[in-house]
Amino acid sequence: MSNVKILPPEEARRIAAGEVVDRPAALVREFLDNAIDAGGINIDLSIEEGGCKKVEVSDDGSGMSREDLELCHLTHATSKIQSLNDLETSTTLGFRGEALAAASAVSRITIITSEDAREAWLLETGPGESFPPKTEQTRRTKGTTIRALNLFETIPARKKFLKREGSEGTLCRQIFIDKALAFNNINFRFLQDGKLKDFLPAVKTKKERFAAAILKAGEENFLHEINVRGDGFTATIVIGGPELCRNDRRQLYVFANGRRINDYSLVQAIEYGSQGWFPNGTHPTGAVYVEIDPSLADFNIHPAKREVRFRDPGAIHHTISGGVKAFFHKLYLSNCKEEEKETSRQDAKTQSTPSEEGDEEFLAKTQRSQRTPSEENEFSFSYNNNSYNTNRSSEVHERFANKNYASLTNLGALAKNSPNKNSSEKISYVGRLFNLFILIECNDRLYIIDQHAAHERILYDKFLKEDIPKQELLSPIPFTTDSSEEDTFLEAKRDELSHLGINIEKDEGGWQIEALPADWRMGDAATVKEILELRTAGENMAKRWAATVCCRAAIKDGDYPDDETAFALGKEALLLPDPRCPHGRPIWTEIGREALLKAVKRE
Repeated sequence: MSNVKILPPEEARRIAAGEVVDRPAALVREFLDNAIDAGGINIDLSIEEGGCKKVEVSDDGSGMSREDLELCHLTHATSKIQSLNDLETSTTLGFRGEALAAASAVSRITIITSEDAREAWLLETGPGESFPPKTEQTRRTKGTTIRALNLFETIPARKKFLKREGSEGTLCRQIFIDKALAFNNINFRFLQDGKLKDFLPAVKTKKERFAAAILKAGEENFLHEINVRGDGFTATIVIGGPELCRNDRRQLYVFANGRRINDYSLVQAIEYGSQGWFPNGTHPTGAVYVEIDPSLADFNIHPAKREVRFRDPGAIHHTISGGVKAFFHKLYLSNCKEEEKETSRQDAKTQSTPSEEGDEEFLAKTQRSQRTPSEENEFSFSYNNNSYNTNRSSEVHERFANKNYASLTNLGALAKNSPNKNSSEKISYVGRLFNLFILIECNDRLYIIDQHAAHERILYDKFLKEDIPKQELLSPIPFTTDSSEEDTFLEAKRDELSHLGINIEKDEGGWQIEALPADWRMGDAATVKEILELRTAGENMAKRWAATVCCRAAIKDGDYPDDETAFALGKEALLLPDPRCPHGRPIWTEIGREALLKAVKRE
């Protein structure tokens, strides 16, 4: 007797439906996709009991004829493609013809539709023979309403695995937000248990929609929009400045042709591009919207279309990371220019007697130095716009271009080669605070400088510009890898690692480290771990390693440099082209005389 059985068609249909509809949020996704594909401009979503009792989507799109209505709930019934080849040109969110068939296999479905508001039709269907399809005439304005009731009512085994109503409702709302983020030209409304929870009116830009859907009031001032393009694709990047840093990546979204997708590579591209701007391991908030020729991407690899296979993912990654990196650079220089204009206006109001060149020159340049990150303003950016000015940065550093350093960590070299060692009344060393901060007074302003962050940034900039001095190890450090991916990384990057001061060789038992940067200060296990973690740094490997080396080499919290060295370090910090440590923290902040007088009521 054969053990192989052919399932009855109805049982097979109900089992297969679970691949498409596994919870209420899946119904929401499929119904909203159909509403958007129908050209709806006003789309309403309503759920009850987390979507388990009811999911309803109403739109004012093209609607359906009676003939199409009677076919749309059947398996693989679709108006969007006719053959497999059509997938290469399809621009719709849906195309398989599975959604309505799957929905009617696990819930009771009602569809009301009209093409012209004069003639409307209603279809009712559901799982099994107990709910045969029934069509009748009704009334409705142009568009379609679809309602799913009592999800998994006839499949208790699936229903018991659903989460609490509140959790299921949250998942439904997240799908709603995903669709609203992608289609900013549509009015979206979300009702839960009869109460309006979200109303997102149509707006002109992705940035405006992101701010309305995701951010808190006032945070939109720090949101920016970037446009980049590549061969066969364009991308709009909405990203928050450092003021909107987050502790995790949950507010980083990736969309491809209107679908939200899971693509760690493109999330990584945003983080690579913004590296150094978000402090203490925090992450940016934002979204990437990729519009790509359908022939260059395969969306038919995941039941819920949450994954995409790009023909050339590296090109998209590079374009996005490069665009974000260029944007932050231009944003920074734009703020410098604004700061310089403001300083010029203040100088015009200030009456002072010019002194000899020296500290007065340093003073003027320090005033034009970078503002602290908390003072940054919104800046509109286009990746193809190269109209910014870099003269200020080169001017500030012209005087110190030939400075020599005794070694990577020699603070004494800073004091020896520092400009204007003889302080004047207007530039003076005040002292140190909490064994961490250096205090410098300059033109009625007090600069509070983080000694570790400042020294780390000085070393970091030098590290990236000069050859890394190596130190041959008397006893090589042996180690083994945990995966073939790590072996492949070490083999492929051996020459690049050598330029970073790391010499590694393969032996019979694994690998060994034969040289490290001079002044390297980590133990063997930590050293191996840091080198292997460079595998995740991508194209920013040199910067990642530089940040690691310089953080370990820099003066630490609690270290006590002499006054001359501290003063030199402070002045050098104020002239840095980028006032942030390599990990994104601001190096200094400032407070003016007027602010202090106001604080103690001496205005």
